[in-house]
Amino acid sequence: MPNGADTHCPYCALQCAMTLTPAPDHGAGAAPAPAAEPAKPTAPLDVSGRDFPTNRGGLCRKGWTSASLLNHNGRVTEPLLKGSDGVHQPISWEQALALIVAAVKDTQRQYGNDAVGVFGGGGLTNEKAYMLGKFARLALRTSRIDYNGRFCMSSAAAAGNRAFGVDRGLPFPVADLDSASVILMLGSNVAETMPPFVQHLQGARDAGGLIVVDPRRSATAAFTSDGGGLHLQPTPGTDLALLLGISHVVVHEGLVDSAFVEEKTSGYASVVRSLNAFWPERVQTITGVPANLIRETARRLAQGARAGGSYILSGRGVEQHVDGTDTATAAINLSLLLGLPGSARSGYGTLTGQGNGQGGREHGQKADQLPGYRKITDPAARAHVARVWGIDESLIPGPGLPAVELLKSLGKPDGVRCLFVHGANVVVSAPDTNAVTAGLRALDFLVVCDFFMSETALEADLVLPVTQWAEEEGTLTNLEGRVIRRRRALTPPPGVRSELWLMARLAELLQAPSTFSDDPGTVFSELRQASAGGLADYSGIDYAMLDRGEAAYWPYPVGSNGTPRLFTDGFAHADGRAVMVPVTPSKRAVRSFADDSLALATGRLLEHYQSGAQTRRVAELLAAQPQVRLLIHPATAASRGITDGDYATVTNERGEVLCRAELSNAVRPDTVFLPFHFPGQENANRLTEAATDPISGMPEFKTSRVWVRRAASTPVPAVLADAGLPLHSKEAS
Repeated sequence: MPNGADTHCPYCALQCAMTLTPAPDHGAGAAPAPAAEPAKPTAPLDVSGRDFPTNRGGLCRKGWTSASLLNHNGRVTEPLLKGSDGVHQPISWEQALALIVAAVKDTQRQYGNDAVGVFGGGGLTNEKAYMLGKFARLALRTSRIDYNGRFCMSSAAAAGNRAFGVDRGLPFPVADLDSASVILMLGSNVAETMPPFVQHLQGARDAGGLIVVDPRRSATAAFTSDGGGLHLQPTPGTDLALLLGISHVVVHEGLVDSAFVEEKTSGYASVVRSLNAFWPERVQTITGVPANLIRETARRLAQGARAGGSYILSGRGVEQHVDGTDTATAAINLSLLLGLPGSARSGYGTLTGQGNGQGGREHGQKADQLPGYRKITDPAARAHVARVWGIDESLIPGPGLPAVELLKSLGKPDGVRCLFVHGANVVVSAPDTNAVTAGLRALDFLVVCDFFMSETALEADLVLPVTQWAEEEGTLTNLEGRVIRRRRALTPPPGVRSELWLMARLAELLQAPSTFSDDPGTVFSELRQASAGGLADYSGIDYAMLDRGEAAYWPYPVGSNGTPRLFTDGFAHADGRAVMVPVTPSKRAVRSFADDSLALATGRLLEHYQSGAQTRRVAELLAAQPQVRLLIHPATAASRGITDGDYATVTNERGEVLCRAELSNAVRPDTVFLPFHFPGQENANRLTEAATDPISGMPEFKTSRVWVRRAASTPVPAVLADAGLPLHSKEAS
């Protein structure tokens, strides 16, 4: 085993730095477990926080416990094939590879190349994300590839590309926020999703300038109390109207940075016309946010821009809507009116969620994309990548389907019939999961690469065991656009393989053109060439400089020093200007529920991450949050005969969730909140709608219409075998 490593947390895009060292005699000296209780293996590595600009030595509960999964007793360590009885049984790697090759060839012979699909993940290293896009297009010869970042960053990315000509979550180092006097947080609960980030809000909070927009009084919104700032609590789905109201005040009270707008933007006149109908009093009737708070927000942002620095940060709460791109665009327009982007002391950014959510969307696993954030429809981009790959450009397929459409096509006569899933758990995380599960079961062949038997893996015909984060080398790109090193600290169990190894072997067996290496360093060198000249240019970055601790922010062309701060010399459009785009709420987005139905918002808990496939297997985290709880206002609960701790059903035309009710004034009376980390009967995404933003393909996760009732009976407790802890409403697998 290697002697530990300096690396980064496997969870969110803050990518907190940590040091892993071998645990001294892990498991030795512990008291033996009672005969009725199986012994739980202790973590093979000790975790300590390491100083880094994003976390400054701190870690959240998930980071501190991350090593406990490395030798978890639920680990998949050999290929597993599902038999006719539905039970997965071990097979050899040689058998597994032969089955995959046969399934791909048979499927494409019967239905065509695009009948094979790939679903990737925002947690894959840059090397694996890059190779997955190449593997899909050259080895599988399919256009049908997309990834779960479509559920996360797609609307922010589309808005950023439209306005700035480039999408980088934070176009400045996160430490720049420390000196801000005003920070507007739109739909992001960083206090629970990335707790070490909170320290970067302290300056604004001390100045009374932290402004949080969230229908729920989240842990982040609570930081605005005691003079810390303002909490704006709009009706769900009305964030766009609220931003238009704030912008209206900026324009009509003379708060616009006129010199910036004139010199560095286009589209100002059309945006001003679009704001005329959104004066504060009217916006109050739409959003429920008092007009005086709308005015106060605009004035504070403008004052901060002139004095101590103002930042606008958006998150999934305002983006996971059918008008998410337009809502993010409204936030960008507001920032441009105030002259924030490109300023030395102000700015606009979006908070990337998944560990490699930034890098994962740059190098080819999106349906319409080639490495370097190039468009797959761009002839010059195709020619460049074809030269790097050593192939004829005609061998690169055209654009495929975005994630929701890809999942809708599963098992259909003209859709995907054979699917590869890497780094995603769509049975829990996708919208309308009942329909997604039905689609998976209609496939001819499903291959899932994972290190645990996730809910999606349980549906697979073939499960392939792959390396975990501390067992592999590679790079990731954090929320600042900074490329960082992941280092191997542990030897993987026998039988576990890297996904790079898997793709290289399959590419050889499928007689793919080009070369496919299983060495991360070699793959990164090729990625550098493929990205050269693109928006996300990594060509000047190498492992040696990252190992020396040098900060590497893309774009980083050969011969440059990288770009910690974008837009200081202009924007990425040909004329160097940012584009202001007029937007307005659509009828579909503004939803009014007149009967006794409620708006369901989904989100995260401090203790869990994404689908919970990892964190629900950490005993400490599961003990803290063992089951889903419905956050409901006391008045709303009383009208339905629900008391605190009662079981309730949450239903709509797509499905039903059974959960305990938790009464709280933190939610509006017209809204309920469910975390989306839990499976089976507790899966919130049984209820979410697969309607999508027409520009980004982002699903509507935040305002599903539901009915809430007191449950007729109490469920029988079930046990999550991996953790040995009760989960009261988890369905048997």
